[in-house]
Amino acid sequence: MTEIENLQEELEQTKLAYQMAVQMSQFKAEFLARTSHEIRSPLSSLIGLHQLIISDLCESPEEQKEFINQAYNLALNLMKIIDEIIAVSKVEYGSNKLNYESLQLREILDEVYSLTHLHAANRNLKLNIVTPDSSFKVYADRRRLVQLIVNLIDSGITLIEEGTIKIAALPVTESQNISLEMDFSCDAKLWEESHSNNQSIDNNSLEEIAAITQQVALSPNMKLLLSQTLLETMGGNLELLDLSDEDKPLTRIILTCKQPHQ
Repeated sequence: MTEIENLQEELEQTKLAYQMAVQMSQFKAEFLARTSHEIRSPLSSLIGLHQLIISDLCESPEEQKEFINQAYNLALNLMKIIDEIIAVSKVEYGSNKLNYESLQLREILDEVYSLTHLHAANRNLKLNIVTPDSSFKVYADRRRLVQLIVNLIDSGITLIEEGTIKIAALPVTESQNISLEMDFSCDAKLWEESHSNNQSIDNNSLEEIAAITQQVALSPNMKLLLSQTLLETMGGNLELLDLSDEDKPLTRIILTCKQPHQ
């Protein structure tokens, strides 16, 4: 290889490294922005509850005690949000090591079903997980893989008004990986929006405030991002597709997982 060819190759590698750095920078900026949004809403509600107490706007000592209880519950839910974000960040940066092993995908999906089918049934939704062949194996951290799939299903359940959640595994022949296709009967825009079920407590009754504090959780948009981060850390990939037509909304999330080394 000539000196000019060496320089051209180094230049291409430098360009590629630069593009990857730019993409990573954009991803980090988006992650930070979404994280700030996820935390800001419940924190504002928590501050609002304390303002009601400090300003002596409670109608009775019993109501004041109930506001304190709601503030406590809200703080616990907020802590769960922060813990989940920190846990994924530590995995991404290598602070929390992943326990990679060869896993039978059917066993993973059986565990996922046991953790999610009641939630789906309570919303009158059908959860259809097609049991894959026993030869379908993936190379991943079991706990983290189950976590990200459950997070996606739970998010889908909150977005779907009626219909079915279908999950099926397919081989990716060109890369010898496993593809997990998750179909949700809802518009893909619902996943992409930075909406949250976190609400303000202003002008709400005590019962409504209690309901709000129990609902505070990571939005589907943030869970999608965290699942993508976890999967990419394990060498996989996540893709969101809008397969809706005029008659039927349909979102497909494709998880590509690495197979064990042959």
